[in-house]
Amino acid sequence: MERVCGGVRLPGRGGGGGGGASYFLLVVDDYSRFMWVELLKTKDQALESFKKIKARAETESGSKLKGLRTDRGGEFTSNLFTVFCNENGIKHYTTTPYTPQQNGVVERRNQTVVEMARCMLKAMQVPPEFWGEAVCAAVYTLNRAPTKSLNNMTPFEAWHGRKPRVSHLRIFGCTTSVKIAGPNLSKLADRSRKMVFIGYEIGTKGYRFYDPSTAKLVVSRDVIFAENEPWNWDRASGNIVQEPDSFIVEYKLSEQNPTTAGTDTELQQPDNNADQQGSAVDYSDQGGNYAPPNTPQSASSQNHGWITPSTQQSADSEEGPVRYRTMTDLLDSTEELHDFEYSGVFMLAADEPRSVEEALEEECWKKAMEAEMQSILQNQTWTLSELPKDHKAIGPKWVFKVKKDPAGNIVKHKARLVAKGYAQIQGIDYDEVFAPVARLETMRLLLVLAAQGEWEVHHMDVKSTFLNGDLQEEVYVQQPPGFSDPRAKGRVLKLKKALYGLKQAPRAWNARLDQELYKLGFVRSMEENAVYRRGSGLSLLIVGVYVDDLIICGPNNRMISTFKEQMKKSFNMSDLGLLSYYLGLEVKQKPGEITISQSAYAEKILETSGMKGCNSVDTPMEQNLKLLPGKPESLPDSRGLPCAWRTRQSPYYTRRRLCRVLLTAKNTRQTFSR
Repeated sequence: MERVCGGVRLPGRGGGGGGGASYFLLVVDDYSRFMWVELLKTKDQALESFKKIKARAETESGSKLKGLRTDRGGEFTSNLFTVFCNENGIKHYTTTPYTPQQNGVVERRNQTVVEMARCMLKAMQVPPEFWGEAVCAAVYTLNRAPTKSLNNMTPFEAWHGRKPRVSHLRIFGCTTSVKIAGPNLSKLADRSRKMVFIGYEIGTKGYRFYDPSTAKLVVSRDVIFAENEPWNWDRASGNIVQEPDSFIVEYKLSEQNPTTAGTDTELQQPDNNADQQGSAVDYSDQGGNYAPPNTPQSASSQNHGWITPSTQQSADSEEGPVRYRTMTDLLDSTEELHDFEYSGVFMLAADEPRSVEEALEEECWKKAMEAEMQSILQNQTWTLSELPKDHKAIGPKWVFKVKKDPAGNIVKHKARLVAKGYAQIQGIDYDEVFAPVARLETMRLLLVLAAQGEWEVHHMDVKSTFLNGDLQEEVYVQQPPGFSDPRAKGRVLKLKKALYGLKQAPRAWNARLDQELYKLGFVRSMEENAVYRRGSGLSLLIVGVYVDDLIICGPNNRMISTFKEQMKKSFNMSDLGLLSYYLGLEVKQKPGEITISQSAYAEKILETSGMKGCNSVDTPMEQNLKLLPGKPESLPDSRGLPCAWRTRQSPYYTRRRLCRVLLTAKNTRQTFSR
């Protein structure tokens, strides 16, 4: 850390004796713009707060603090602060009097934090007594927001070297329904209570909520958010009336130490229970340890503390937390878990990692990558080799994909190792690349024949398809990231078989499949090169190929079963049984009748177009629309405008949506029956 900037800001003074926090100390790393914040009761606490921030920052970065830039406030020019900087070898730079622009980084950040906290309070009509919670939430959010000073990188990523997750963020001050957990609940008692969301709890798998009816803090993970619904602070008991255009804090609390926001304690995310549930707060990427602030309460409410419950009172207690707990107290009361297998599936089931390092942290993706590597090694795809002088090794990369069924349910986490084929040179790394696939019209024709002949249509899928293709060219790739052999540094992999991403991979696989089907007595159709047939009459067997999908039909089910066993001996295949889903088509088979539809795809079109809740009409046209004769306006060529269709005002947007609907109608407008 070359230099950090610090400053004390006064958002509001406490009244009624001055208990609680009146200031906040903001420290900004000059390189990454990462922020730490501490709430202070008085300015003389700035030194102790800075000591804690310094220790945390040095531990996180592994570097010593070399320089500090502040204004000339008394809290920074005191003898104690000067002695501390001298003893630790910290160069303390101060601004000249009445020249805040010399410390512009932290001054701008101070202004941004205060304005953001004010907007958060005003937008959701939250009383100013919660300014501490709002400030800490603002710092937490800004640390995860891109900034132009870092070329649109987030301060979190610049400080920690990895991208933060933001799916757990919720609107500050919104109304929530929190599950009531605790003993002595009658069977007819309410199972949830309306509360206000005020932040993220440290050290637990939950959120922090304020219960206006009891004026207490509640920590829970079982919650449903109504993010567009602010709390009505004038209703019920324990109400807090917000003074218009006021940012004055009036409260009276017992003496407590201020807490911090912006350190690196890792929290975990609660389970996903619903679409808008307060689940899945993954604080493993927090970067900053978001410790709850010592937020004051109104003068009319009870005296209570805003922090983790003590060991003498359960966090699940209906009464709520009442005082602080130290880290020593937490460690002494925590039992170590043994033989606990943790997986991030509950949190990342629908998220695809952006890097290999992020994928290796999640058990579900790690297993998928290991399965891919095992498949490659079993197939003897490559061998270790030295790179010839006249060749250049192609770099591989990992591609991650969550596979879902027509209903949108997660079926499989798929990791695929692919080669960067764009680096290949024609004539050196590859020659021909074309590989035939069956057209959708051909597949519909096969379904017509099957329905008329009352045949069953079966579906098979080839695992690791392109790894089965034999390469004719000499191709070298680098060792895969995350699975490189430390004993073979500097060596590369010579491909014996095709790898995903290579330009000739589809052609190599198609040639291999064509050879196997030819050995089994099949003949390729002259009109459709991706359709094969064998025999005639009752022994007829037809196979349609679309890359790794085989559609099999014929009058003799016994021959179909025999063919499946023959294919399993040649390739690693999955028998999917009767055809039910193929290239977005939902297929339903009955004796003498086959129906195809695209209901899931149509619903997705409506959802992406914002028309899911619209009523259907017989004529999709504006009512009473008058059409006048004239020449239609010609649309400009969309080439060179790759993002033009993204805006609803653009004609390309409408054209794209219309093409999707017409394609759906073309592919699935019929039911085939005998």
